[in-house]
Amino acid sequence: MFKLLTPSALLALLGLLVPVAIHLWNRRPGREVAVGSLRWLTAGANRRLRNLKLEQFWLLLLRAALLAVLALALAGPVWQQALPAGRGQVLLSPEVLGKPAFATLRPTIDSLRRRGYALRWLAAGFPKMSGAAWRTDSLGRRDSARVLASGGLAPDRFLWARVQQAAAAFAGQPLYVVTPAALRGFEGLHPALPANITWQTLPNPATATWVQAAGVRGDSLRLLVGKSTENQTTFQPKSILKPKTNAPFRVGGLGFLRLEPSGAGQQVVLPTADKAAANSTPPVPVRSQPLRMVMYATPAYALDARYLQAGVRAAAAGLLVPVQLSMSAAPPSPGTRPDWLFWLSDAPLPAGWQDAVQRGTRVWQQATATGMATNTRLATPAADEAPAVILQRSTAAEAPGSTVLWADGLGRAVLSQRSVGQGAFYQLHTRLHPAWSDLADNPGLPARLLEIIQPENAGSPASATSTQEAFANQDLRAMDAAQLPVPVPTAGGRTSPAQAAPKVFRVTDLRPWLVLAVGVLSLLERLLARRREALPTTPVS
Repeated sequence: MFKLLTPSALLALLGLLVPVAIHLWNRRPGREVAVGSLRWLTAGANRRLRNLKLEQFWLLLLRAALLAVLALALAGPVWQQALPAGRGQVLLSPEVLGKPAFATLRPTIDSLRRRGYALRWLAAGFPKMSGAAWRTDSLGRRDSARVLASGGLAPDRFLWARVQQAAAAFAGQPLYVVTPAALRGFEGLHPALPANITWQTLPNPATATWVQAAGVRGDSLRLLVGKSTENQTTFQPKSILKPKTNAPFRVGGLGFLRLEPSGAGQQVVLPTADKAAANSTPPVPVRSQPLRMVMYATPAYALDARYLQAGVRAAAAGLLVPVQLSMSAAPPSPGTRPDWLFWLSDAPLPAGWQDAVQRGTRVWQQATATGMATNTRLATPAADEAPAVILQRSTAAEAPGSTVLWADGLGRAVLSQRSVGQGAFYQLHTRLHPAWSDLADNPGLPARLLEIIQPENAGSPASATSTQEAFANQDLRAMDAAQLPVPVPTAGGRTSPAQAAPKVFRVTDLRPWLVLAVGVLSLLERLLARRREALPTTPVS
């Protein structure tokens, strides 16, 4: 179907009057007349005016066509071709295969397939799922980890964005999406989705237990044991008599563990027959040295230092190793290389600390000088956690490559981390001073500091990053189904994944072709005009 985007541009066709007028008034060379009397000249001129007619007809057609094509190009012509309406798409997350709850959805998916729905993976490119793969998992026996490995598919952490891509790729078609209910897959922004999406999440009633961190105190081995269910994730420190190297030992809920040598230290290993199993965890380094911290604060930041010191000491109760926190009245030397440096000063951090950070030191800094007034709340992951109010925030731009650890309700960074070598810089974009925030009085501050001081891996930030994905797989907390799109009811009052799909068109822009035609016509017009000018004229006497 031919369509014009700007029909008013066709008024440019009035320009066709220009070449016609030029040709009508383009008189031929006058004949030579023997002058005998002036009345003969007047009579000849009157006869020429009365006998106006078109000349150079092909040149006139070329010029008219040139103007017409140019006017049509300005009108924005497009060609619309109606695409065949798709019946719909079933999009399966690879992680749902093998789940016990998936068997209950198979009859629904089989029914949709009989109605013409295509079966695809909810992954990059949305590849089709073969009938053989579907039949192989007919009893739900295939392990999801093996499906991911054999198909080259990776667990998706940004399901919102992936489903939004699918809605754009299959515009107008109803989508039936099946994903796990695990909260770890719903990272990123939650965009508004079309109403023709039915999103089904599958629960996971299993319980995951793993070792998050390990440390030695005296003759005791202390383990931070994580436990996750659909409802919550908890961490509990456990202490046992330090076992011998390579001798298996048992911890409740974890089975047998083993303490193995690793470089200059040791690591706790959870033996498993299947290293690719979804519930396997990497070896956890064992820290044997106390955590050394140095806090430097100028008089202007004395109150901030007092609050931060109290928060760190409260968080130390949950650490697996002792904490040695010292206050410094003078700028400390980078040569001391502590595990943590809290720099509370308007003065910039000395350049020598860059090398210390490269080797593993972590530096905490906060906003300086005058802040920008704001009134936002610190975003909290749990509904029962008291939110902190941010009254002022730094006007300095966030450092490139930073990761947001704490954010406010507007999505702006409150605490960000930038890894450098084996260490990291932590930037608090506000202060603990009561004029800047009420973080100091917030009961959740020690727990937040504990998450930073004792990260997921007790080693360096670089090693923590390499194992972050494995630890994230242990998080079984479920997404609240109320946040997912609600299917639109049909006329009969029932909800169905098959909604009426509007027509979808493939639109082809014709303007490039018309511009090419203008160029060709212009060339032909110039060639024909020059040819006419080169023809000799025969005088008439």
